[in-house]
Amino acid sequence: MKLPFGPGALVTAAFIGPGTVTACTLAGANFGYALLWALVFATVATIILQEMSARLGVVTGSGLGEALMAGAGHPALKFAFAALVVVALALGNAAYQAGNLTGAALGGEAILDGLGVDRRLLVILLALTAGAFLLSGSYKLMERVLIGLVILMSLAFAGSVLITRPDFGAMLAGLVPRLPEGSLFTAIALIGTTIVPYNLFLHASAARERWAGGGAVALADARRDTQISVGLGGLISMFILITGAASLFGSGLTIKSGADLASAIEPAYGMMAQYLVGTGLLAAGLSSAITAPMAAAYAVSELAGKPPRGPLFRLVAMAVLVVGTGIALMGFNPLTVILTAQVANGMLLPIVAIFLMVAMNRRSLLGDRVNTPLQNLLGGAVLVVTIGLGARLILRAAGVWP
Repeated sequence: MKLPFGPGALVTAAFIGPGTVTACTLAGANFGYALLWALVFATVATIILQEMSARLGVVTGSGLGEALMAGAGHPALKFAFAALVVVALALGNAAYQAGNLTGAALGGEAILDGLGVDRRLLVILLALTAGAFLLSGSYKLMERVLIGLVILMSLAFAGSVLITRPDFGAMLAGLVPRLPEGSLFTAIALIGTTIVPYNLFLHASAARERWAGGGAVALADARRDTQISVGLGGLISMFILITGAASLFGSGLTIKSGADLASAIEPAYGMMAQYLVGTGLLAAGLSSAITAPMAAAYAVSELAGKPPRGPLFRLVAMAVLVVGTGIALMGFNPLTVILTAQVANGMLLPIVAIFLMVAMNRRSLLGDRVNTPLQNLLGGAVLVVTIGLGARLILRAAGVWP
């Protein structure tokens, strides 16, 4: 039976990383089920933007970077935009790559508990695994691997929900928007870990490779793939929050990361719970360790006018992987680099969303596949949120907004 997944699974694999696992765990541990609505909103908003990105790739046969450079106009504006993308994606993803590999290694430690496996060895093995897939040159192979990791994450975190036996009444109540005291920044973080600017580049390029030049059937397939894949990603995030809420809310335990969840729930729910969470974290870290270099490589190659999967693509992907691995092995806290990346991403997210909306209304580019009034209305609403998120990221990195 053919699975209903395609390039959209790459988007899910990218945004469900150790950072998302941590954000969702902390939301559940600190506020119970009260912020489930934020994940529902983030999932719907992501589907709206990612559908546009996929449609752009299918109809035009171009990546988002190419489309944005074509519409940038003045050469100075093109240069400024290209520089911002390179800083935000290449530098930022290299910093985040350290977190992806470290998070995956922590998941591996939870699975191999008691064997005394060195974390640095796990980081190296995971980096080599990611590198092998990136250098394979086969889009279909990477897509299948990432689909498998997304399914593994789904099963692992769904299993953890079943084991922890959540309060379904409280879950339903959590779908009603409200902000318990002190939860505003956590709610924003949940939305910010789901709506990710580099996924727009990744999705357009992946959709182009799968369906370039396709007609109505290809567009329908791309739309369905986006809805199912991103929707599943939203469910995975909800599973993690629910597990944290069911097992940790009100417990008084101090939880600092998603990795803490695996060890924290073992005494109450047995080793199976630790294995499930560890497996989910391992899959989340490895999938993001593959997609982060891919996204940066796609974007830089498009901005430079080079073909996808060419020498520049491999060079950028390997550079992101190597730098991230080095940071993870040194145990260096990449705080300064991540703060720089936050500023760049805070600027990039609304800019990319605006350019995407403009591109999706250009009949010279998309013909009769331009946005409908409803799509523009929904996209505009998401744009308002992305501008708010961008401002929040910049102010937080500057120390103005905690």
